[in-house]
Amino acid sequence: MNNHTTPAWPVLDYHDLKETIATVHMYTQVVGKIRLQQMPWINHSWQVTLYVSPTGLTTGSMPYAGGVFQIDLDFISHQVQVTTSQGAKLDFAIGGKTVAEFYTDLINTLQQAGVNVTIYAVPNEVDPAIPFAQNHAPCGYDAAVMHNFWQALVRIHNVFTDFRAGFQGKNSPVHFFWGGFDLAVTRFSGRPAPLHQGAMPNMPKAVMQEAYSQEVSSCGFWAGSDAFPHPTFYSYCYPTPDDFGTQQVAPPEAFYSTEMGEFLLTYESVQRAANPEAVLLEFMQSTYDAAATTGNWDKNLQCDLSALKNRL
Repeated sequence: MNNHTTPAWPVLDYHDLKETIATVHMYTQVVGKIRLQQMPWINHSWQVTLYVSPTGLTTGSMPYAGGVFQIDLDFISHQVQVTTSQGAKLDFAIGGKTVAEFYTDLINTLQQAGVNVTIYAVPNEVDPAIPFAQNHAPCGYDAAVMHNFWQALVRIHNVFTDFRAGFQGKNSPVHFFWGGFDLAVTRFSGRPAPLHQGAMPNMPKAVMQEAYSQEVSSCGFWAGSDAFPHPTFYSYCYPTPDDFGTQQVAPPEAFYSTEMGEFLLTYESVQRAANPEAVLLEFMQSTYDAAATTGNWDKNLQCDLSALKNRL
């Protein structure tokens, strides 16, 4: 871990989060569809993701006719901010807008900033997939709840970044997938994987198959659901060896879900630990070891380059 002091991890309760997360999930889908449209396709859909920022979630720079632009969801001021390389800086309040209102406000703001975008305005990985412009259902948004959730993402992002640094093979960024509303980081063995046969609601099969075209070991964080009402860390691999789920992992609170086909560790178990960062790293490393051992990954893919800091 780095040497910076980490503030206490916030308490997260799914039942407090549920309504606000459902709203922001749809807001990020609108933002994500804009990023998808503007970016060239990058392997495993990496071009669509958002990133944890010092104020919330961001698209980072995206190309447009005038140069680059960026969309930020700011969970300190609770605004959507649009910035362009031509000098435009526009914003509007997030509030509790319906999805249709949010979509209209964002497209109008982009146009005012000189950015013209046309998207396929239907969400992915949800059922039903109501077109953004037709979704007039009331949306709840609790600013304090969302700020708290984002603060958890900040702490998780930093641990995921440390874990990512220990691998010299192909390795994803630490990025936020708006389809499933989860933060993830993925390692690759360097070998092709069998053709993926799984499916997600309102997700083209070809996209899923390209995403899992290579062998992976992936860790992430997810806000939970009504069926599993706990913010949770997960770890899975694809393909999944028969003995993957029988491996010993840490900490003791971690367990394997045969239904979901992945190891799980509740956020609460991490948040309550004396050293949350160390416990989360332990989970990530031990579940990677389970994937690498059962999948016969090259041991030389792991690395420790931290000593190079002292040479610069």
